[in-house]
Amino acid sequence: MTTFELWAPVPSRVRVRAGGRDTEMTAGEGGWWRAEVPDAGPGTDYAYLLDDDEHAYPDPRAVWLPHGVHEAGRVYDHGAFEWTDGLWTGRQLAGSVLYELHVGTFTPEGTFDAAIDRLDHLVELGVDIVELLPVNGFNGAYNWGYDGVAWYAVHEGYGGPDGLKRFVDACHGKGLGVALDVVYNHLGPSGNYLPRFGPYLKAGSNTWGDLVNLDGPQSNEVRAFILDNVLGWLRDFHVDALRLDAVHALADTRASHLLEEFSREVDVLSTHLGRPLSLVAESDLNDPRLMAPLEAGGYGLTAAWDDDVHHALHSALTGDRSGYYGDFGALSTLAIVLTEAYFHAGTYSTFRQRIHGRRVDRRNTPGHRFVVSLQNHDQIGNRATGDRLSATLSPGLLTIGAALMLTSPFTPMLFMGEEWGAGTPWQFFTSHPEPELALAVERGRKAEFAQHGWGEAEVPNPQDPATFERSKLDWSELGSKPHADLLNVYRELIALRRQVSDLTDPRLDRVSVEYDEDARWIVVHRGDHAVVANLSAEPRRVPLSATTVLFGEAEPAGSGLDLGPESVAVVRR
Repeated sequence: MTTFELWAPVPSRVRVRAGGRDTEMTAGEGGWWRAEVPDAGPGTDYAYLLDDDEHAYPDPRAVWLPHGVHEAGRVYDHGAFEWTDGLWTGRQLAGSVLYELHVGTFTPEGTFDAAIDRLDHLVELGVDIVELLPVNGFNGAYNWGYDGVAWYAVHEGYGGPDGLKRFVDACHGKGLGVALDVVYNHLGPSGNYLPRFGPYLKAGSNTWGDLVNLDGPQSNEVRAFILDNVLGWLRDFHVDALRLDAVHALADTRASHLLEEFSREVDVLSTHLGRPLSLVAESDLNDPRLMAPLEAGGYGLTAAWDDDVHHALHSALTGDRSGYYGDFGALSTLAIVLTEAYFHAGTYSTFRQRIHGRRVDRRNTPGHRFVVSLQNHDQIGNRATGDRLSATLSPGLLTIGAALMLTSPFTPMLFMGEEWGAGTPWQFFTSHPEPELALAVERGRKAEFAQHGWGEAEVPNPQDPATFERSKLDWSELGSKPHADLLNVYRELIALRRQVSDLTDPRLDRVSVEYDEDARWIVVHRGDHAVVANLSAEPRRVPLSATTVLFGEAEPAGSGLDLGPESVAVVRR
C-alpha cells in the first residue's frame, strides 16, 4: 500500500497511474490531492494525469526517475538503504578544505560508484569536504547540472538515489564530508512540468529563465516545496552541506527571506541530528549580511563564495584585465582582498558601472565564512575554450597561486584536477535532445564570445559529444611531470595548513600584507609566520627576516629573504 499525495491547485481532476491502474485522487484543502493504491509498493512506476489529459506527468517530488525527467517516476523507500555511517559526526566548514567535482567528468565512467574508487586520492590530498556540482534530474544524458527540473530526483545516469547514498556513505567512511550544489533560482528549459500542477513560477525572469514564485499568491506551498527539498538532502541523503546557487537571483520580497527560513530549519535539523550542517551561498552581492547571525538581522548562512579573491589572484598571476577582471590585477588589490575579503565593498565597479558591495567588519567576521578558489567550474568553464590556468601559467606561478589561497584566512576550495595541473579543459557542454533547443544553445554560446573577440571556430559546440569527452579528467597524468610535482605541492601546502595554526586563523584583523608593485613581490603576515611570493621573472630580495623555511626554497640574507623567479615560501619569523 502506498499513499500518494500531490499539491496541484491548477487541475480540477487528478488521477495517479500506478499498480497497473488509474486511481482517482480525492481533493483536499489547499490544493492537495490524496489516494491510496494497494499494489504500488517500492519499485512501482507511477505518474499523474491532470484533468482529462491522458498524458502522464512525473511527480514534482519524485526521488527516483529511472526513465528520465519526462517519464514516470518510481516509488522509492528511503528506509531501505543500509547506511554504515552511524558514527559519523560531521564536518564543520571552518578549517576545512573543499574539493569541487562534477560526477560526469571526474572519472571516465562518470558515475558515483566510479568516483568512490577515487576517494583515496582525495584523502591523500588532504581535503575535508567533497562538493558535488548539481546531481538532481535534468533532461539529456549529461550537462553541468544547472538545468535541473526535477529537484528531488538524482540523475539516473550518475547512479540514481542509491548511487548518491553509496557515495555519501563511502565519503563518510573515509572521513570526508559531502556538500551538494543545489539550484532554486530557476528551472531548466526542458522537462519543467511544474506549471501544470501549480503556480510554481511568477511573472518576470532572471538570467536563466522564469522566476520562481517565492512571494506571490499560493507561494506558501512553493516555499515548502523548496524547504522540504533542502532538508531532504541533509536528512535522507546524509549530505553535510549545501551550496546554494546564485541566491541573488531569488526574487523574494517577503519580510522573512527564504534564506532566513533555510537557516532556521537547517539549524533545527542540525540540532536533532547532532552534527554540523552548513549552508553556503553563491552570491553576486558582496553582502556580508548573508552570513550575519539571524539574531543580528542577517540571513544566518554559514558562508558565501567570494569571487573577488579569485579575481584578484587570477589577474595578478595571468595579467588578464578583460571583462570583470578590469578592476583587478594590481598587488594592492590582492592585498585588499586578503585582508578585507571583498575588493568591491561599497566601491565603484567599472564592470558594473556603479557602486557595488558592502564592507566586511574585519573584527567580527571570521575569514572562514568566505569560500575562495584559484579555479572553479564557473571561472574555467565560462571561458570560451574552458582552458585551465595550467594551460598558460608556469609551475612556479601555479604554486604561488596555490600557496596564497591555501594559506589564506578563508575557506579554500579546489576544482577537480587543479591539484595536478590537469591538461584537460573544462568546457561548457549540454546534451539537449530537442533540436531547436540544441541549436539555440550552440548559437547563443558562439554569439556570447564573439562579443569578446573569439571566432566561431574557436568556441566548442556545447552539443558536440566531443566537448563533453574532452572535459573528463585524465587520471594517467598523475604519474608524469610536471603533474606529479604540482600534486606534491598541493599535498604539502594542505598538510602545512593543518600543522600551523596561524595558517587557519580566520581573524581578518590579524592579517597584514606588504608588497612592492614594481618588483612584483608580496608578503602575507600570518601571526608568527609569513607567506612570501615573488611573481616576477627575476630573483628578488624581500625585506623580511625569517628563522625557518617551512615550504618552498628561500635563502635568509641578513634582514632579507632571497627568492628565485616565480617562487613562494612559507617561513617562520
